[in-house]
Amino acid sequence: MKTLTLYFSFFLFLFLFSCGSDNDKEDHIQSKTKRPVISKESYKDEPIDFDLDEIKESGELVALTMHSPSNYFLYKGKSMGFEYELLENFAKHIGVEFKIKMVNNLDSIIPMLNSGEGDIIAHGFTITDERKSVVDFTNYYYLIHQVLVQRKPHNWRKMTLDHIDDRMVKDVVDLIGKTVSVRRESSYYERLGNLSREIGGEINVNFIPGTLSTDEIIHKVAKGEIEYTFADNNIADINKSYYPLLDVSTPVSLSQRVAWSVRKDSDDLKEELNSWLKGIKRSGFYNIIYKKYFLNKRQFKKRMKSEYFSIQSGSISEYDDIVKKYSDKIDWDWRLLSSLIYQESRFDHYSKSWAGAKGLMQLMPRTAKSLGLRKNTPSENLKAGTKYLDQIYNDWEEIPDSIQRIKFTMASYNCGYYHVRDAQNLAKVNNADYKSWDDGVDKYILKLAHAKYYNMKMIHYGYVRGLEPYNYVREVFDRYENYKEFIEE
Repeated sequence: MKTLTLYFSFFLFLFLFSCGSDNDKEDHIQSKTKRPVISKESYKDEPIDFDLDEIKESGELVALTMHSPSNYFLYKGKSMGFEYELLENFAKHIGVEFKIKMVNNLDSIIPMLNSGEGDIIAHGFTITDERKSVVDFTNYYYLIHQVLVQRKPHNWRKMTLDHIDDRMVKDVVDLIGKTVSVRRESSYYERLGNLSREIGGEINVNFIPGTLSTDEIIHKVAKGEIEYTFADNNIADINKSYYPLLDVSTPVSLSQRVAWSVRKDSDDLKEELNSWLKGIKRSGFYNIIYKKYFLNKRQFKKRMKSEYFSIQSGSISEYDDIVKKYSDKIDWDWRLLSSLIYQESRFDHYSKSWAGAKGLMQLMPRTAKSLGLRKNTPSENLKAGTKYLDQIYNDWEEIPDSIQRIKFTMASYNCGYYHVRDAQNLAKVNNADYKSWDDGVDKYILKLAHAKYYNMKMIHYGYVRGLEPYNYVREVFDRYENYKEFIEE
């Protein structure tokens, strides 16, 4: 929905003038409070005072997690997952944005929490006495039991069930003398120690790096790189749907509780989380997303086989090649341009807006014509759209910081160049930083939804629903940060 004409601005003014439902939200957007972070080595002696009130004041909830085919992943350009949707819902519940901080090594996730790098561990942590000594847990949100993950014998499809069972571990006692591969800082390692004592025999342990998720370790079993591992039964079951040669039928524990973790000084956050968990379970929302990610085996297999399941493929969409081609021409990170395209069209080239914008980059007919677009193919639409972005970028040559300049460009692409100029003029007369989008002009474009401001003399292009470009820039860059976690440049 792009145009620079006064006529379209006037049309939007007439159409949206009565839509004031977001004005209160716009007035309450404030600069973020910075979160304290201390060294991981000294967090025990210097507790972080950053509870629910501070999170609300900062405007952002930071969650620590690791990529996983069920909990957090990127699929066809969209961030998804069980933990992701829970976090999204909770952040909305407390009225803040949320940010996922990817943990590269699960062995360091608790020190990261306690040193202030995040507010919550959202990674399906099993509640154990050892972990309870250093973090607090919310009420559990599901129960699991641990199972042994092993491969079926060669040619198992031609064997009877009895013959298959005879060649596999079906009783935990049969693990004596065998080697099980697990992460050192995992509940599986703790369970292995207890199990060895229970059965009165030693089970050998092969330590797997904390950089590997449980799903990735299961994959190693399927590939024959390791013999055995332990996993939560829900994770094991959903992976078995993709790797039918796996057997996950041997239990190795009783029921265990899985919950989110918070710092020991985050009493208010924990209380709010527990109240929210109770509410979403009562509403049915929780059951819907649990089934979506842990019980829908058909969709799981579809994702795992897709070349746009970014954990495995490193791809975002079917248009990656042409996105890279045209992003190079304007010197943008192709992942950033991909995020903008997702925001515009969800990578649906046949998408058409109510205002007539078309294609991957949702160009208005008049704008498309002025850019020389004649045949609206994906490649030509991207070529024209990136040309338009480059034109706008050059119009903001007085912005010294390249990232801020890109943000001015995106806002202009969304709501019109001259509306952003109006917001910049408003920032100037209020002695704000008019050469920065963040905590500068972004706050003043919000004000242009109010007659008090858009009727001022220095405002030439009138009303604009400022929340749209404000959210547009933020969402594109938030998604870009997610893309960078999964996709190499």
